[in-house]
Formats: sequence, structure tokens, C-alpha cells
Amino acid sequence: MFKYSLDNKRYHTLNYFYKTKFGKKVFKVPLDLNLACPHKKTGGCIFCSHNSKSNITLETTDIREQFNHAKEIMEKKWPDSYYIAYFQAGTNTNCPVQFLKEKVDEVLSLPNVVGISIATRPDAISDECLDYLASLNKETFLTIELGLQSSNEETLTYINRGHDVTCFTNMVKKLHEKNIFVVAHIINGLPYEAKEDMLNTVKYLNEIKIDGVKIHSLFINKNTPLAEKYNKEKFKLLTREEFVDITTEQLKYLDEKIVIERITGDPIIEELVAPDWMLKKFVVLNEIDKKMARENIYQGMQA
Repeated sequence: MFKYSLDNKRYHTLNYFYKTKFGKKVFKVPLDLNLACPHKKTGGCIFCSHNSKSNITLETTDIREQFNHAKEIMEKKWPDSYYIAYFQAGTNTNCPVQFLKEKVDEVLSLPNVVGISIATRPDAISDECLDYLASLNKETFLTIELGLQSSNEETLTYINRGHDVTCFTNMVKKLHEKNIFVVAHIINGLPYEAKEDMLNTVKYLNEIKIDGVKIHSLFINKNTPLAEKYNKEKFKLLTREEFVDITTEQLKYLDEKIVIERITGDPIIEELVAPDWMLKKFVVLNEIDKKMARENIYQGMQA
């Protein structure tokens, strides 16, 4: 068994990381602060469907109600657990620091909350916010999730990401200087990227010593600029087999200490344009496991 897994996986699982750190099962409780993305003022990322929140997040601004509702659903699968309050939807540092602090303090006061995870952009953390995050990190286990998507500058321009790779590198450095755990989001299968581009992205993550990564596979949602481009340009989308091949190859190169927080994505069937294979998430995960076992692949073997 791979030394960073409790689930017979060949990569560094989030379950292993949490159980080792906290001594029992931990799951993330998704929350929505109703915060917009500042980049939408300039069009936003072309793949964004403006619906990034979890389908179990309650439609209310009361953060305790949201937390308790989602927790009760997840506890049916994982009883007797600890919780990470996960500020997931939108750009969660796109607000006055005092507002964020109040919401964080509210969930930290709840029983068995052992950490906070905040999703945001590398160009949306002010110096004042960074100071607050540093103090929060001394109070609880803090994770900052940053969207990168690709280390290819041409790709970032094409998808209208709104920042470059240097911006991402600099923010990770600032967060690491505060001893904050940082997770990068990347997308496999972005338009016109080759396998080499996707491998270069994970090699870049090694270079900046990222702590964790979420690997998403590109899917096209209705009513997005990406859907319009796809209809006009008919760029190639990855097949399931290609995604499995590329992702297992990426895992070879990723340092074994990097926590793999996610592999593949979760499209909503009513919004999905393509590819259809994305709807069978567990088939994809099983195919990755089988390929890694069959070919004796494990994370970091070529790092």
C-alpha cells in the first residue's frame, strides 16, 4: 500500500492527510457567503457558469443554518466526524476583512470544527486580508484554495483567467511565508492544450512546493462563453481514456507529499453540454485506480 493512503490508493489521499493530522474522519462542509467574483467585471473565466456552490448548500444567508443543513446530510455517510468549514462558492476574500472574520468566527464556535478552508483567487487577497489569514492560521488549521487552472500563459489568456502565472507564484509564496497550507486548482483538457502542457502544470506545482492540488477535468456548461466558443471552434475535448492517461501521468510527476484533494469534477446534468463521460465520476476514479495498479504507477515515482 502507498504510504500516504488508507484506501488502497496509489496517491496521497485527503482522507489519509486528515486522519493522520486529526486522528479521525474529517469532511468539508460547503458554505456560500454570497460573494461575487471580482473578475466578472471584466468578463470572468470563460468556463464559469456562475454556479460554483455545492448542491447541498442551503439557500440562506444564515451561515449556521447552511452549516448544520450540509453537516446533517454528510453525517449520514460519515457519522462521528470532525468538520472543516469550507467557504466554497465565489471568491471568499472579495469582501471587507471584518465580514470574513465574523463569518469564520461564527463557524469556529460550532462543535467539532477543526479547520477552515477558503476558496479564492491569487489576485484577490489584500495585504490586510493576508495579515488576518496569518492570525487565523495560528488559531485553527487553515487552507487557502487558489485557482490556477494551467501554467501555460497562452491558455490563461484564452480562458480569460485574469491573472498570470507570476501572480499565482507570488501569492503562494506570501501564503507560505505565513505557514499557510495552499491548494491549487488545475483543469485538464483546456482548449488547445497538449498532454505536455498539462504535465508542465504539475511540474510547476512541484517547483513552487504547493501543499495540495485539486485536479478537475474540463466540462462545458450551457450559457457560458466556453459553450459559445465550443460551438464555433469545435475544439477537441478529452475522452475518458485520455483523461485517465494524462492524470495518472501527472500523478507520477507530482511530489508524493502533495495532497491530492480531488480528481475529476462534478458537472450538473441539466447544465452539461459535454463531455457525457463526466457524469460517471466513480467510473473515472476506478479507471485511474486500475491503471495505476496495472502499470505499477504511484504518486511521485518520477518527481
